[in-house]
Amino acid sequence: MFVLTAAAQVLPPGANPTSAVDSIPAKHLHTSLNKIKHPINVVRWTPEGRRLLTASSSGEFTLWNGVAFNFETIMQAHDSAIRAAIYSHSDDWLLSADQDGTVKYWQPNFNNVKVIQAHDDPVRDLAFSPSDSKFVTASDDSTLKIFDFAGGVEESTLRGHNWDAKAVDWHPTKGLLVSGSKDHLVKLWDPRTGRCLTTLRGHKNTIAKTVFEPTRGQLLATCARDQTARIFDLRMMRDICLLRGHDKDISTLAWHPVHVSLLTTGGADGAIFHYLLDEPNAPAGTAPTIAPYDSPDVVMAPVQTIYPAHRLPHAHDFAVWSLSWHPLGHILASGSNDRVTRFWTRPRPGETECFSSRYHIGEAAAEAQGTYDRRGMRRQQRELEEQEMADEAEGLVDQQMPLKAPAIPGLPGLPGLPGLPAPSAAFKQLTQSLGELRSGLPGMGGGLPAPPPPSSHPLPLPLPPPPPATLAGLSSFPTFHPSQPPPDFSNLAVLMSTLQAPAPAPAPAGPGTSPLPPPPGVLPPGLLPPGFQLPPGLSASHFPPPAAAANGSAGGAAAQAGNGAGGMRRRAPLPSQEESLVMEQRQGKYRPAR
Repeated sequence: MFVLTAAAQVLPPGANPTSAVDSIPAKHLHTSLNKIKHPINVVRWTPEGRRLLTASSSGEFTLWNGVAFNFETIMQAHDSAIRAAIYSHSDDWLLSADQDGTVKYWQPNFNNVKVIQAHDDPVRDLAFSPSDSKFVTASDDSTLKIFDFAGGVEESTLRGHNWDAKAVDWHPTKGLLVSGSKDHLVKLWDPRTGRCLTTLRGHKNTIAKTVFEPTRGQLLATCARDQTARIFDLRMMRDICLLRGHDKDISTLAWHPVHVSLLTTGGADGAIFHYLLDEPNAPAGTAPTIAPYDSPDVVMAPVQTIYPAHRLPHAHDFAVWSLSWHPLGHILASGSNDRVTRFWTRPRPGETECFSSRYHIGEAAAEAQGTYDRRGMRRQQRELEEQEMADEAEGLVDQQMPLKAPAIPGLPGLPGLPGLPAPSAAFKQLTQSLGELRSGLPGMGGGLPAPPPPSSHPLPLPLPPPPPATLAGLSSFPTFHPSQPPPDFSNLAVLMSTLQAPAPAPAPAGPGTSPLPPPPGVLPPGLLPPGFQLPPGLSASHFPPPAAAANGSAGGAAAQAGNGAGGMRRRAPLPSQEESLVMEQRQGKYRPAR
């Protein structure tokens, strides 16, 4: 009965938007880590909430399942460390930026559509406009740049910061930008004119993050390396809340997608704190303060100090770089410099064991209380790493190209016949060498040479059966040998006319001559197995001439010239990376700026 009651009480946060305390993620769900570990700089839930995207300092994208939290896939997205990533409001596009100042366009299936060089210095943050027609970047070159999304063209550059620009955000519904810099200043900008509207002062160190409240858009949250975070009211253009409690620098923060009063911060010491803006939660011995809204003079009232409603002081071992809420608001993901990604959720009603975990009281205290087994946790961690390695290996195998079917040597596109031996390594090497000789480019072997000129005496295929009267004369058919002089071609012409086949041209007499090549249109003996029928549309003229060109003859030189002119089969050009973007523009979703 308790299970049914608890299940009935665990509702999505959207079912009770007025109770933010029920959505505080105090319970550790899962820890995910890659086979080759790197610091996690960005974590982002996909728009539908089924997967979590993580971006590391190695330039890799990793997808984790949003239900089982296991590995799904990994890809090399950038050549340098990824510093920012954001989904568009329409959920159709993903933008990512790296240490080299490069910005890449991605579709939801992670097809890279466009690459632009936005800055020469690292890009620290990205933000989409409410209509997704533009986006803004913040870089270490102290500037903000606004780009047209459809064309990838820079429209304007916002200058005003005196040091590196570390954070930027676009208002969810208005034409308003906010940026934070290493010069301790927070600036609000008009994106149309590029003019700085106002400068918000209050922090005493580098601004780490600036984020508008996504639900109503009336509040602005900022955090800095002065161990504090501030909440500004855009209607009064002043700070109304000062968030304290961190012992180290605050590196990131995130608003809850449903509850306006719930804000989560991540510290440089690995701590994660949850604040309720309508509850001061002042510690014992500290005088509580009132909100400016409740004071007689709203403009001159002092800022209200708020302390965490819940603390996870040991959430990570090192700095927390990124936080991301699930779209439904019931799971929080965190990425840290300790190279792991952790998932947090709400405890069930009546569940208190999670508050004695090592993430709340530390490993030593939890081991003393018996709630943490260091040896068992190491074994579990090792098993988890092995499982992740196996999942990642399977994912990489799934991404490999399928193996090519064996083909008959010299006949591209025809599958191998059962019972025929596979070509040897020496034959493959010889074929590749001949192909490189024909094409003139290393590694481009296997090209099909140009067909020889059509013969004036075509050979009908298949050959008609010889008359029975001439079968007896075949036993006396002359054999050619290099050490023997060529036979009398007059007798040979009579015999070939009897067989209804064109007679070969006489070879120059003389000692040391090479064996006579077959006439044009006649297949050399031993090329095809007995009884092999050529496919429809393929005649003997499609086969390459005998390898006399390799000996330096005039005919070989002509064939080689023909192959170089256009006999090699080349790969068709790949489709442009902008093709998908052009298709979206044709559908009317994105239009270039006028």
